[in-house]
Amino acid sequence: MINAIVINNTTANRATVIANRTQSSEMGVMKAMLIDTLKVKLANGIAHFIFKKKDGSYREAWGTTQSQLAKAKTNGKGISREMYKTTAYFDIEKGEWRSFRWEMLVQVF
Repeated sequence: MINAIVINNTTANRATVIANRTQSSEMGVMKAMLIDTLKVKLANGIAHFIFKKKDGSYREAWGTTQSQLAKAKTNGKGISREMYKTTAYFDIEKGEWRSFRWEMLVQVF
């Protein structure tokens, strides 16, 4: 029996970047799929997740990318955070846009 996971090009690209940064193919695929889950939750409302910050501390965040919730702080004139290998979200608590490196995502609730 063969078990297979089918992923799209975007997820495959994320998995490659994460694998290179973490030196682990398994971690690359796992975190890329976790980011897919988070992006769906961000687009559909407020998502609850944890990521590791640059300083090594952990950040528990509640965020969204849903335009109705973040509209006042969205201008649509910037470069996509995907180009920087990060995920952007509107931080509900801080009222500002934030981002984190893909490999730093720890958990999505």
